[in-house]
Amino acid sequence: MPMVVGVVAGVAVAAVLVLIGVFKMMWRVAEPNEALIISGSKHRTEGLEEGMGFRIVTGRGTLVLPGVQAVRKLSLDLNETELHVDCVTHQGIPLKVRGVVIFKVGDDFVSIANAARRFLDQQKLMAERVHNVFAGHLRSIVGGLTVEDMIRDREKLTGQTRAACGTEMEKLGLIVDSLQIHEIEDPTGYIQNLAMPHAAAVQRDARIAQAEANRLATEAEQQSFARMAEATRDSEILQAGYQAERDKAAAKARQAGPLAEAGARQEVVVQETRVAELEAHRREQQLQADVRKPADAQAYEKRTLAEAERDARISAAQAKARETELAAAAEATRVKTAAGAEAEATRTRGTAGAAATRATGEAEAAAAQARGLAEAEAVKARGLAEAEAIKARAAALAENQEAVVAQQLAENWPEIVRAGASAFGNVDNMVLLNGAEGMSELFAKALTMGGTGLGLARRLLASMNQEGSPDRNERTTAGTSSLNGLASPPPAQRVPVDEK
Repeated sequence: MPMVVGVVAGVAVAAVLVLIGVFKMMWRVAEPNEALIISGSKHRTEGLEEGMGFRIVTGRGTLVLPGVQAVRKLSLDLNETELHVDCVTHQGIPLKVRGVVIFKVGDDFVSIANAARRFLDQQKLMAERVHNVFAGHLRSIVGGLTVEDMIRDREKLTGQTRAACGTEMEKLGLIVDSLQIHEIEDPTGYIQNLAMPHAAAVQRDARIAQAEANRLATEAEQQSFARMAEATRDSEILQAGYQAERDKAAAKARQAGPLAEAGARQEVVVQETRVAELEAHRREQQLQADVRKPADAQAYEKRTLAEAERDARISAAQAKARETELAAAAEATRVKTAAGAEAEATRTRGTAGAAATRATGEAEAAAAQARGLAEAEAVKARGLAEAEAIKARAAALAENQEAVVAQQLAENWPEIVRAGASAFGNVDNMVLLNGAEGMSELFAKALTMGGTGLGLARRLLASMNQEGSPDRNERTTAGTSSLNGLASPPPAQRVPVDEK
């Protein structure tokens, strides 16, 4: 019996433990910051549409059938997202708005249901979604405002942003606990420039106030220094007056004895002065009688003698000057007479010299003219003689050309031979073959070169005779010039040799 009871008790305890374990598996409790979303059976929740297909449990426990129902948790904690939005104002000024949004899932079942449908499996992306919603609305709102409106009334910007995002946040099942705009950054410096006039005015007022305070302080200090100086002056004046009175009394006390002594001494000096004056007057009278009277007599005597001597010298000087004047007048007359005579003689000599010079010039001119005429006649005679000689030469050349050429060659034969021998002038050493025969051949060639000029002259004369010319004298002169040129050819000229 006791064994049966023990078995039953053990089975009962095991059953109780199994029931407790099964109940614990089926019983779920929602924490204060979370909501249980139970799905798997049709439920009806107040405020929700029928047929939602899930049940919401907050702040209490509930039974869940394992394998039939599924339980998931939705956090009701606060969430935060940082706003970093680049915006452009109504004035076209780019700004960067920095802020923070604190939000959570709403406490009512409608908000929990909306959040569960959208974020149950994406609760980590909830902040990003909220940031995108607020960024879009914030750009739209800033685009309709000016920078001044945003700076002066930042609450207006916050209120408009919350109002614009309220409907969308309600659809998401979220509520905004706080929206704060921390900072408005201005990359272009517009806000800083906007604040400069006010800052300058504040700085100006501060400097003015400081300057005014400094002025008042300086005036107060100066007045204080002036009062101090005035008090010091009055004190020193009183002290100087008192000191002067003390010094005066002391001086009088010190001078009483010397003054009495000086008065007595003064009386003595006065009496002595009177005695000295009487003595001086007596001595003056004595000097008048002893010295001045005799000196005046001697001076008068000397002055009288000096005046007499001066008058005598003046008379002598006047006589001497008159004598000198007469002598000078006589000398001037003599010089004038001599100068006139000399001038007349000079004029006479000049006239005679001019006449002689003119005669000499005329004689020399006549002699020069005679010499010129004689020279002209001589030149004319030489010219006529040369012309006759040329005419005769031309006639002879016309009649007997070979004789004339032979004569020219004979006259110029040394030069012709010298020109032929000039070809050997630069030869230092010459080798002759065949001995004496070689030397004979060399001299024969040199003579042949000289004789070649005769044949050349003959050909020139023949060509001149063949050419027609109206003036025979000009042809004759040209032939003569050619012969003269042939007589002395240049050393470097090469004369062609006629093989015949």
